[in-house]
Amino acid sequence: MDPSRARALYALAVLFSVNAFNFFDRQVLGAVTEPLRRDWGLTDTQLGWLGTAFILLYAVVGLPFGRLADSWNRKWLLTLGLTVWSALTTVSGLSRSFGSLIALRLGAGVGEATCAPASTSLIGDFFRSGERGRAMSVFMLGLPVGLSLSYLISGAVAQRFGWRSAFIWAGLPGFFLALLTLTVREPVRGMSEEVNVGSARRPGSPYLLILATPSMLWIIASGALHNFNMYALSTFLPAFLIRYHGATIQNAGFISGVLIGAVGGAGTLLGGWAGDAMVRRRREGRLLVAGLAILASVPAGFLALSQGPGSIAGFTLCQALASLLMYVYYPAIYSTIHDLLEPSLRGTGMAVYFLAMYLFGAALGPVATGWLSDHFARSLYASTERGVPLLQQSLEPFRALGLLRAMYVVPLLGILLAAVLFAGSRTVARDVERMKASLRGESA
Repeated sequence: MDPSRARALYALAVLFSVNAFNFFDRQVLGAVTEPLRRDWGLTDTQLGWLGTAFILLYAVVGLPFGRLADSWNRKWLLTLGLTVWSALTTVSGLSRSFGSLIALRLGAGVGEATCAPASTSLIGDFFRSGERGRAMSVFMLGLPVGLSLSYLISGAVAQRFGWRSAFIWAGLPGFFLALLTLTVREPVRGMSEEVNVGSARRPGSPYLLILATPSMLWIIASGALHNFNMYALSTFLPAFLIRYHGATIQNAGFISGVLIGAVGGAGTLLGGWAGDAMVRRRREGRLLVAGLAILASVPAGFLALSQGPGSIAGFTLCQALASLLMYVYYPAIYSTIHDLLEPSLRGTGMAVYFLAMYLFGAALGPVATGWLSDHFARSLYASTERGVPLLQQSLEPFRALGLLRAMYVVPLLGILLAAVLFAGSRTVARDVERMKASLRGESA
């Protein structure tokens, strides 16, 4: 095998592992939601804020890390970030209050914000455009794999040893992985482009260049909608299975792991393969693949939520189809961003996309869904217990149905997301040609 090819594949394997570990650590909270809530007497809104606080800081600090990924050694940036988030995840297991846990999750978010800009920028230089979708799909396979392993392992650890142990077990392996990341060789920027442009960049503010690209605006909007849905699901899926379908903590973790991991992983690989195949025929092919997949996921999501209490098999089957189609989104979109932006702007482009994706999507998804769940539970209580003073424990019989009603927000937003992706597909070809012409010193 060509040495450069071997280096690229090795780097991809390491970056996949880092991304999987990133989402493993991030999802520990979702896997231990119910025992944590019961231990500290939290509401669903408070649980949502635990995830939202993490995401808010993650989104904001991603911007300077994106600029660093475009100007500094990406391998070192990733190694430092991995070390920080591993240490703070481990210490999260020792927290003694709601406030201290939020503070530690905020710190972990700073470390994790290095992952996507540095890693995707590296992949863009290791792999050519025609194979970038498949490379991105392998990298993004870390998302469902990390989430599923976190559900499976963290749920089992929490059930046997308590939720604190789940955080400690999650953080420790990261220190070994940080050492492994140092073995990746930093590639030359732009070396995999059809014409090696190196560090060349169009003149002007990098942020204005990104926001002046119509396709990027549609992609940014799609990221906010999609991450709202994905974080709402990942935060409350185990709790929904426990409350509404009567699953144990460990079984809820296992089912969530299957739905997010095996099924989500297949969807991620499918998105990379289908996106690369379609982009050879049409420049906007990747966005069309993502839009069609999201549109098809909507009826499957509605059908999953329509299953009656205790219908674990029916829910799992329908949600599996919805999850498969929803995960097609990631490799298709990430590869499109790399098609639209020159190599010296990709780290910043990913950071801007992630800012909106997490600030307006992931940050709102858990807390809005938690608020809706509490709202519906209180409404159900008020309709059946008129005149009886409301106490926190009084809501327990109504929490299952309250959460069910809140979860319907996911397929509803899926309809809007599909429309945004189809709209974005109409501008991709023009934006790619305009970027290339500008780098060549021509007018598009």
